[in-house]
Amino acid sequence: MSFLEQLKGDIVYLRGALRALGMTTPIAKNPKRVFPVVIAELAEKYGDAPALISDRESFSYRTLAERSNRYARWARAQGIARGDTICLMMPNRPEYMAIWIGITAVGGVAALINTNLVGPSLAHCIDIVSPKHVIVASDLAAGFASARGMLKSQPKIWSHGESGEYPRLDQLIETFSSDALTDAERCLLTIEDRALYIYTSGTTGLPKAANINHYRVMLASCAFAGVMDTQPTDRMYDCLPMYHTAGGLVATGAVLHRGGAVVIREKFSAREFWDDVVRFDCTLIQYIGELCRYLVHSPPNPNETKHRIRLICGNGLRPDLWEEFKTRFRIPLILEFYGATEGNVNIFNFEGKPGSVGRVPWFVAHRFPISVVRFDVNTQQPVRTTDGFCIKCNPDEPGEVIGRILNDSSKPGNRFEGYAAENQNENKILRDVFRKGDAWFRTGDLMRKDKDGYFYFVDRVGDTFRWKGENVSTSEVSEAITTFPGIVDANVYGVSVHGRDGRAGMAAVVCSDRCDLEALHAHLSKALPEYARPVFVRVQSQIDVTGTFKQKKVDLVKQGFDPTLIVDPIYFNDPATRSFVRLDPDLHERIESGNIRL
Repeated sequence: MSFLEQLKGDIVYLRGALRALGMTTPIAKNPKRVFPVVIAELAEKYGDAPALISDRESFSYRTLAERSNRYARWARAQGIARGDTICLMMPNRPEYMAIWIGITAVGGVAALINTNLVGPSLAHCIDIVSPKHVIVASDLAAGFASARGMLKSQPKIWSHGESGEYPRLDQLIETFSSDALTDAERCLLTIEDRALYIYTSGTTGLPKAANINHYRVMLASCAFAGVMDTQPTDRMYDCLPMYHTAGGLVATGAVLHRGGAVVIREKFSAREFWDDVVRFDCTLIQYIGELCRYLVHSPPNPNETKHRIRLICGNGLRPDLWEEFKTRFRIPLILEFYGATEGNVNIFNFEGKPGSVGRVPWFVAHRFPISVVRFDVNTQQPVRTTDGFCIKCNPDEPGEVIGRILNDSSKPGNRFEGYAAENQNENKILRDVFRKGDAWFRTGDLMRKDKDGYFYFVDRVGDTFRWKGENVSTSEVSEAITTFPGIVDANVYGVSVHGRDGRAGMAAVVCSDRCDLEALHAHLSKALPEYARPVFVRVQSQIDVTGTFKQKKVDLVKQGFDPTLIVDPIYFNDPATRSFVRLDPDLHERIESGNIRL
């Protein structure tokens, strides 16, 4: 990068950083100004201006505040005190936000439950936060019923909508006043009080409930108001789950803070996406990378270039899609970022550098102490020197990203707030990293940083595996596969083969039509080194993902490549024929017995 390019990039970054700092610096200086207080202020300022819009219901700023006041008084009537938890299980809609704002206004903690969960995983998520009450939308009653008998806790259950079994909160709430809360009714909260539990996606195990205090709620909304430079004229299209940070705090709070409106859709629809964006005259989109992949692989839509989108903001847009997405849909700016709900590592790509999650220039590095350290795939731990300290990676060398934990009251964003289950905290903390006594937050993500300081996502810790003495990045292999025409999506992982060291690469793929395996083999032979090419390919009708479109690998890894246990067709990358051949039980047995060269 030339000096002029560096200077230009620094100026763009500095402008964005100053906007974000301008919005976030007052948070710690006004510790009693928590988000429910902000909503009351916004109602006074913007009144009947639209705040939350959906086909189901729409709220003005005044209505949002009034609805939240009703839920606050309901919570008080149930005896909810500071720190008491209420679980909320409801699809995306404006009412969802009114409920948790009301609960948190009187000191309660809202646990935002993933609406896709059922059975043991749902019971686990409820039990680990020990709730006094659970609110379940009537259209999710069947899913909740699958977990009801497994609950160890004994919360009172409320139905939002017709249920027949539980008391109806949606009817009871109308009996409470919508007037502004009095000082006596509003709990005397500070930004240090807990507000929410937001759960990790659970791609590699049961979800963890991350502690989100009022500071983090304010940080997520205020920071992105500055990052995106939101205005009263903006309309955000939000089809991401509101039980996660991106869809529930960033997309909503960033726009509300500045008087704009948020268009809420219950679920993402590739077919109706651009029609919605144009119909509601949206100017902003909050995205997740896989959402973009679905859109790119969708048939052309006349509205995909008739919109007024000025910026899209999100994370996970992979390099193989970046330019195609931007060009096809005429997106002026892609603002990629990286951050963890419970962590302290935040990186922004203000410059729109294709494929990068952003950088941390020298002039803000003191505020965001981040490092990339060498990582051992075999031990799943950072590499240590003989003195016991971690080693910083060289430019373009993949390693785990970590953020220094500073328990400084003036820098609450550098803390690690942990999880509801305290025994899960220590695994996320790396100690004695560069000197005795220091502590760093483990992101669990492998990245590389180039010579210009830009970070690029490589893989999740645990997804990268070793095969034939080499590290294989599942993300890089996936990108190579999805650039082949006809491949809609790919989920790459490693599977154990009897008698072989490491794990053999396997890819579950979805094809738009018939998979041309011969041409795919030739493509991968050119695109990937021999050790990184998938040994097995499993053809599926769809990839199993979480509510935020993150691919699930656990079950695929467990199933391995046994054709007697899997109904999907599986193909073996046969080195003898240099082609993919159908894997049958006989071939599987010969591979497992070591009679076939891999």
